[in-house]
Amino acid sequence: MKQVRHIILDLGGVILNIDHKKTEEAFKGLGISDFGQRYSQLQTTELFDRLETGHCTADAFVNELRALCGPEVSTDQIIAAWNAMLLDIPLRRLQILQQLQLHNDLFLLSNTNEIHEQAFNKLLQSVCGFNSLGVFFDKVYYSHRVGLRKPDAAIFKLILDQNGLDAAKTLFVDDSPQHIATANSLGIQTILLEPGMTIEDNIFLPKER
Repeated sequence: MKQVRHIILDLGGVILNIDHKKTEEAFKGLGISDFGQRYSQLQTTELFDRLETGHCTADAFVNELRALCGPEVSTDQIIAAWNAMLLDIPLRRLQILQQLQLHNDLFLLSNTNEIHEQAFNKLLQSVCGFNSLGVFFDKVYYSHRVGLRKPDAAIFKLILDQNGLDAAKTLFVDDSPQHIATANSLGIQTILLEPGMTIEDNIFLPKER
């Protein structure tokens, strides 16, 4: 990396361990056999786009999914299935964020939603006692709060413009190739976190003593 001063990190798959298949299987168990075609790491349908840009409330989201599952499926079952993909937040990654903050401008950029935000904040509190990832970043950009989502270039431009960042001195780390492609097109340095890679084992390594 050349002269990196600013770092933008994805959440799911980078800081928070996730498994989309767990949510797919959970919804299949509730009766949505084609859930994988409706929502995946690489693509989403309109319902999920609206949820992740704040144009659909959690209640409306649950009701639309219940219509696909059947009226006998409860709100709690749908929320549990939706949150099934959220696994854990390793403490070591939070320690890395604290170290990065000492030397770089640090931003979080996540396609997420109000249901997941509540769930991963609970996970975070169980790990370190904080109930918001904001303490580890200079600024947090959640898609449902800013009304934009990756891979739309507008959300990257928003971060660059609001914070006066030089794209050439900015590093973006994400686990989705379509998001990396957009950042590259804007002149941002990027690292694609491929399956099996982690930021602690492959990117932000301790300096040799």
